[in-house]
Amino acid sequence: MAQLKPAALPLAVSLCCLSALLPWSAAASYGGGKPLVTAITKDAATKLYTAPLKDSRPLVLDLSGPLIWSTCPPKHPSFECHHHVCAHAHSYHPPDCPRTGHGVADEDDPFRCKCTAHPYNPFARKAGSGDLTRVTVTANDTDGKNPLRPVSFPAVAACAPHSLLAKLPAGAVGVAGLASSRVALPAQVSRAQKVANKFALCLPSGGQGVAIFGGGPLFLLPPGRPDVTTTLAGTTPLRRNPALPGYFISARGIAVNQGQVQPGPLVVGLSSRVPYTELRADVYGPFVKAFDRATAERKRVTPAAAPFELCYDSRELGSTRLGYAVPQVDLMLEGGANWTVFGGNSMVQVDDNTACFGFVRMAREEKGAPAVVIGGFQMENNLLVFDEEKRQLGFSSLLFGRQTTCSNFNFTLAA
Repeated sequence: MAQLKPAALPLAVSLCCLSALLPWSAAASYGGGKPLVTAITKDAATKLYTAPLKDSRPLVLDLSGPLIWSTCPPKHPSFECHHHVCAHAHSYHPPDCPRTGHGVADEDDPFRCKCTAHPYNPFARKAGSGDLTRVTVTANDTDGKNPLRPVSFPAVAACAPHSLLAKLPAGAVGVAGLASSRVALPAQVSRAQKVANKFALCLPSGGQGVAIFGGGPLFLLPPGRPDVTTTLAGTTPLRRNPALPGYFISARGIAVNQGQVQPGPLVVGLSSRVPYTELRADVYGPFVKAFDRATAERKRVTPAAAPFELCYDSRELGSTRLGYAVPQVDLMLEGGANWTVFGGNSMVQVDDNTACFGFVRMAREEKGAPAVVIGGFQMENNLLVFDEEKRQLGFSSLLFGRQTTCSNFNFTLAA
């Protein structure tokens, strides 16, 4: 078999019509027992993260998304309303979307009820309706060092109207939900490949990041470094939020410069939808004041660049291998570990001479919303391991400290 070029290796979702819908259990017959790997790209305009699709078309990666959805060709297969995957697709109902049952009459067979799912675009805050179908997910299995060979399997997905693509990155054809759901991408890879229901996510600040579905190992360049998934800085339990899909943890408090400024317990969410960490107003106020006091001697830039409140002359901040030399922020987590945010993840470079404290006040405090939502910028160049079987989140801390980044996975196809 001819070797594929690296550009063809990342995760791909083919939306071509399948000849028949395979039963749920049939996915297991595709199992190869190895995790699957995909490249991740950050879109500069939207600050969203995408996985390239077939013919270089991307899906947006959404930690809070409960299913895979995309536009579909006019002719495609669909599930019946009574199929159990239809119920799974309706486990979470999009906000402001009326409940209209699980399906509609099939126009080609009025005696058949066709399952209709409700894909949701959180960036445009719009929901749509479309058939629940199967698409072909194609990736490469991996030994954690390189991609090995192409793997394809049928995955449950929702069709969506083209109008639902609003505010997605240019060229994106849908969303790959990564949340804790039986019809989200990680659970479907787990069943298809007969691997653990866990995934490792390494978001890039530039270049290509990497995700591995099904566990580890994960080795980053330069060669000779240990498996990052076995050398994590800490772990903490994953908690469920009955009102919202996604991943949540609990914090005992927040500290700035190792001084606690916000007591817990605090519910903390993780979101690839928001670019910067958001804090509820009552948490944001004392937190930003503490950082302001801790940097009182640093030269400010005023007015601050929106959406930030504190901006500095970056030429006078000083630098370390972990980013600008600014006070560290600690999220003190349940179980005793600290998620430490160093300058590389706390200071946003907004122009050549200005860096701003990259935390913002929560604009919309929706019902059931957590006190803190960790955004994409604070997750970049940190390996995060979401383990559904152990209900545990593992994190590496900023990889700069290991003299590597999330862009250092070798996507060259192994010989």
